[in-house]
Amino acid sequence: MTADPGPALRARRKRLWSNGLQILKGTTVVMTTFLGLLAVTFFIGRVIPVDPVAILVGDHAPTETIERVREEMGLNKPLARQFVIYVTKAMQGDFGRSILTTNPVLDDIKRAFPATIELATLATLFGALVGIPLGVYAAVRNGQWGDRLVRTFAMVGHSVPVFWLGLLGLLVFYARLGWVAGPGRIDVAFEYTFTPITGFYLLDAVMQQDWAALRSCFAHIVLPALLLGYYSMAYICRMTRSFMLAELQQEYITAARAKGLSELRVVWGHALRCALVPLVTVIALSYAVLLEGAVLTETVFSWPGLGLYITNSLQTADMNAVLGGTLVVGAVFVGLNLLSDLLYRTLDPRTRE
Repeated sequence: MTADPGPALRARRKRLWSNGLQILKGTTVVMTTFLGLLAVTFFIGRVIPVDPVAILVGDHAPTETIERVREEMGLNKPLARQFVIYVTKAMQGDFGRSILTTNPVLDDIKRAFPATIELATLATLFGALVGIPLGVYAAVRNGQWGDRLVRTFAMVGHSVPVFWLGLLGLLVFYARLGWVAGPGRIDVAFEYTFTPITGFYLLDAVMQQDWAALRSCFAHIVLPALLLGYYSMAYICRMTRSFMLAELQQEYITAARAKGLSELRVVWGHALRCALVPLVTVIALSYAVLLEGAVLTETVFSWPGLGLYITNSLQTADMNAVLGGTLVVGAVFVGLNLLSDLLYRTLDPRTRE
């Protein structure tokens, strides 16, 4: 007879089997989502009434040249075969060449994406550092004038178009008051003296101990970061208030108050601690939205990020660049969703069951 492995060993095997199934399920979901993203970008590129061959060689090129270029680009093959080629190249990081810059699309994205990450990161930090305390304050003062003031402030930030705020901010703080620098990432005077290393200009300036360049970079980024951060703060503030209202009505809050704990400890040490678990997902999604939704802000401020790159590519019908940029943004969005899910499971032990 086979010996009984014991309840502890059986529980361990069951837990390992469950974890393996969760990892397999998560991997399958991510791969399916990414494949769907590839399919969407591919068919969008084929449905749009733009002939990439005509853009590349010109409308008046000889027929022989058009057919030769079409064959070189693989556009004369069946649609299913084109999709297989597209997926294979995309998996290898080959998105083709940009008609606008004549560079490989991936190289352009590597150069532009750090600017978007830098802007979105500062905006999200501002949104979280300001939005969470305001949301907590509004929940504690529920129904009072302070709550109404915070909700109005958040509603304005969530409703007013960001590009309109950008134009207004440039008019007031740059053109009239001169408190901030104008469009761009750095002054023209540093074009030949400042050397980008990582692509994150603030970090590069610190690494090179170029404090004049650091001041210039900060003067350029502060206004767009604050405006995007205002939008992020509005969303985080509203969600924090909602989560805190739900937590403040729980029985453990009543028990904590009955034990004589101070209101400060009850709110910030107990209620907010539990509300931070779903807030992790909110902040991650807000960060993803800023990464993909900073197109208008980058256009207004001439910020050389991925959003401006995609916009300029759209205006010149550079579909390789548009689809490559869209695919990268979608992949980042999927990755941040996966990261937020993992953090949620780490912070909340109940979700591991």
